[in-house]
Formats: sequence, structure tokens, C-alpha cells
Amino acid sequence: MANQKIENLLNLALDATDQEREKSLNLNVGYDEQERTWDVIVKYNGDIERLQSEAIDVVPLMNQFAILTVTESVLRELPNFPEIEYIEKPKRLFFAVNDGRAASCMSALQTSRYNLFGQGILVAIIDSGIDYTHPDFRNPNGTTRILELWDQTIQGNPPQGYRIGTLYLREQINEALSAPNMQTQMEIVPSRDLSGHGTAVAGIAAGNGRASNGLYRGVASLSDLIVVKLGTPRTDSFPRTTELMQAIDYVVKRALEYRLPVSINLSFGNTYGSHDGTSLLETYINLTANIWKSCICIGTGNEGATAGHTSGILTEGVPQEIEIAVTEYETTLNVQIWKSYSDDVDIMIRSPGGVTVGPLQPILGPQRFVLEGTQLLLYYGEPSPYSTAQEIYIDFIPRDYYIADGIWTIILVPRRIVSGEYHMWLPSEGALNVGTNFLRPNADTTLTIPSTSSRAISVGAYNTALGSYAAFSGRGYTRNLGLVKPDIVAPGVDITSTSANGGYGVFTGTSMATPFVTGACAMMMQWGITDGNDPFLYGEKVKAYLIKGARPLPGFSVYPNPQVGWGALCVRDSLPL
Repeated sequence: MANQKIENLLNLALDATDQEREKSLNLNVGYDEQERTWDVIVKYNGDIERLQSEAIDVVPLMNQFAILTVTESVLRELPNFPEIEYIEKPKRLFFAVNDGRAASCMSALQTSRYNLFGQGILVAIIDSGIDYTHPDFRNPNGTTRILELWDQTIQGNPPQGYRIGTLYLREQINEALSAPNMQTQMEIVPSRDLSGHGTAVAGIAAGNGRASNGLYRGVASLSDLIVVKLGTPRTDSFPRTTELMQAIDYVVKRALEYRLPVSINLSFGNTYGSHDGTSLLETYINLTANIWKSCICIGTGNEGATAGHTSGILTEGVPQEIEIAVTEYETTLNVQIWKSYSDDVDIMIRSPGGVTVGPLQPILGPQRFVLEGTQLLLYYGEPSPYSTAQEIYIDFIPRDYYIADGIWTIILVPRRIVSGEYHMWLPSEGALNVGTNFLRPNADTTLTIPSTSSRAISVGAYNTALGSYAAFSGRGYTRNLGLVKPDIVAPGVDITSTSANGGYGVFTGTSMATPFVTGACAMMMQWGITDGNDPFLYGEKVKAYLIKGARPLPGFSVYPNPQVGWGALCVRDSLPL
């Protein structure tokens, strides 16, 4: 029997066989098949550390959240503990990869009159790591600007209160930088940014290298840095929301201890969830944004043009068919259907060969069907304590190697309609073969999670060369239409930034737009807090100032709008100078 203290996806994963989990994109995330343990996110009350035992490892976070590592047998009993309010499994994260500074109206504020370079503000980069040897992250005397580097992938000496990774302090990084060769350097601080993503993000937010025009390449070029390289559960794997939540927790706690405001950059996300800001991750971010003097900037992802979302309005008695093209050699696929719980809708599924199953039984729990060598493992959910929406999750699992290719059709037959609105999402583009998508997609509501967090500053991308919205940028609004997202857009096409292993490269994506705003927040908090012009200029107040100063872009007459929110970043017009 499904437990309603456990999210739908985790309930389904616990019901699935080892083989089903192994072949699924989502069901195995958080599970260690060798140790037979699960990492889970919990919202709790009371004393969560009372649960610490051989079967349950507890990492408490702020705001009565925690990350637990639990044996599989005990996880099924975890909801019975009175301290546990709700449980979610981790979700995998995907990195969302012209002179942007000038376009964002920053240059005038970095003259001798204002000198807004992020002094006295921490910039936190939570990403794939950083090339700490790069000159852009050093002071003029060659020492590092990085106060702390927590590499969650290197086991050994984690920060106090956490269980994963190794913490390297400024002194250790400086020792490595003074080493006679790279081999010795890597023996002292072996952390590396293998993808280069985090290094590029850090370079935009806070690099201090000089461009040919004499200006700094980065925005907050005098800020100190805290860097967290997100951990992966195994080699060649991907970071998850459990690692992300610990990273945010750590950064805010360290900023509190330093008594310095902090601007946090998150340039990644995923498509799983109701997209209304109600998951435990989004709730955690919203609550954490209330602690200390911080800004949390999150990219809206690059799913705007991937055809991975569709939606519509149902009319009672009028069936709708939603077609999904599945290309050859697709090994895994899932579809989320989110609708109003007040609507009664029969759901059927038709395979490429024309075989139909359904209507699905509208009962809480898992169901299984086999069509053309493809197993359909689905979970018919109910609203959670945190969301009024109803989810029907369908996992397509090959019985052999590949899902049956062709056109799969989901048929919705409305029986009783109150709202009529429905949304469907596929996995992030990076998890699918090219050409697997909805045939009639809707580019709106393609924001990745957690950019749907209400307290975050959600950042989309535009092309400064053309003065136009970047089609790949995740669009708003959230599924909760009362919440405007993105908040703002920043340059995200052909951006020059730092490359791992030295030098510079050109990068595109909302990943590169977000650090412009992260650096802008550091500039604004310096003006307000460090320079004494406004001691309360952080959090929602910074967002309000950014919105007020946002520039219109050609082609848009109504603001806010789902493509660019309130407009393009313009720091000069955002400060009451």
C-alpha cells in the first residue's frame, strides 16, 4: 500500500523491481545497489538526530529539513516515525550551459565614482567545481580569492556536520598554488573542474582577468569566493538535489559565520515536478532565503525549444490526444501528467503499433502494462500536503534494450471538468535522443526546477548581439499562474569566460546568464550594505530593485511576460543613485 507521507516517485521506486529501477531514468536516483541504501530528503519536526543509528544516517539542514541515508528495509518504516512529515527522493540535475557587462549597464558603476566590484560580499558558486589555479581567481600577489572549496566528490575531510566530500581552506589552496609543479599541486588540493562549467560560471560572476578594453571580464571581481563542487553518487554520474541542498545549507551557514552577505549562483535544474514551487527543494530554498543577508540566483534552464512540455484545456466529453515521437534506440523515457484533482479524466495509452491500454484505474498506487516489448510502469497519485495538483507518472521501460519507437499517444477523455488545465513534461533534453519529443509542444512553462522557487531570482537568457530573447531559454510562468517567472533575463549567448586549465572560451546558455545577475547582486549589496547606503538591500529587496531597473527588449510590449519576465538586467537603473 502506498504511503502518503512519501512522494509518488519514491513510492513507485520502492514498488519497482531491481531490474525496473536499473532501466529507469528516475527510479534509481538516490539508490545505492551495493549498500542497498537510499538517500532521501525529509521535512521533519522535533529532534531528527534521535533517528541516528546503524540503519539511518542523518545530516540535519536548516529549517527542519534533513538528508537521510537509510537502508531499504528501514525506509519503508520511516513514515511511522512521528518526527517525519514528508519524504522525497533525490532528482538528478542537468547543467544549463557580445559584451554582457556593458549590455547589463555595469560599466558606469565600476568607475572611481562608485567602485562597485562586490567588495565585502561573498559570491558562492555551487556547480561542477572551479579551476582554482586560473589567474582570474587570484589576487594581484598570486594568492587565491577562494575562501573555501568544498569538493563533495573527494571523500576524506568533509565540513563539520556533513558526511560527504573534503573541505579545502584558503591556506591549503595557497599552498597548492605555490607548489613547484602540477603534480605536487594536485597532491595538496586535488579538486578539478572536469567539465569546465563551474569555472566558466565563476569567471562571469567574479573573474578579475582584464579584457582587451582594460575592463574586468567578470562582474564582482573583488568579491571573495566560496565554491562547492557538487558530489556525484558514483563515478561518471550526475549531481542530485540532495547534494545541492547540503551545498546551499553550508554556504549560508558559512556566510553567517563570516558575517558577510552572500550572492549564490545555481546554474542547473531538472524538469521533474509540478512546476508550481511546492517541492521540498523549492520550499527549502524559499525558507533558506529568509536567513541572513543573501540573494539566490537560479537559471531557468535551456528547455524552451526542446519540445519537452505540452499543455492544454480539457472540455467535458471532448477527448484529446497527445502524441509523443520516440526515436530509435531510446533506452528510457518517462512522462509526467499534472492536472487538477477536481477534474475526473480517463487516461489511455496507445503504442506505435496501435495497441491501447486503459482507461487507467484512478486508484492510488502503481500499475503495470506491457505494449510492444515496452513495459509501462505508472503511478496514479493524489495531492500531497504541499501541492493541490495531481500527478500521473508513466515510466517507459524496455523489456529488452530499447523502447518501441514511433508515435506513442496519451488519450485524455474528460468525464467531469472543473478546471480543465493539464500539463505534461518529458525528461530534460540531455537525457533523451534527438527527436524524442511532443509533436505539439508548448514552449511556455519550461522553467527548470528549482528556478520555480518564489524567493529565488530566476534568470533567463537573451542575445545581446540581436537584442532578442534566446529561444532555448526556459519560459514562464510557473504552473501556478500567480507567480511570475523568470524575474529577469541577462546575456546568455556567446559569452566569453574562463576555461578550465587556463585561458578563455565562449559559452552559451542560461547557465551563463545567471552569473551576470549573481555578480550584479554582489554589486548592489556592496552599495547598500558594505558602503552603507541601504543596510537592508538583500533578498527580495534586491529582486525588487532589479525588476524596477530592467530594460525592455525589442518585440515585447507587455511586461512581465513568460519569455523575459520584467526585462533585461540593467544594474545602473536598478540602484537609486
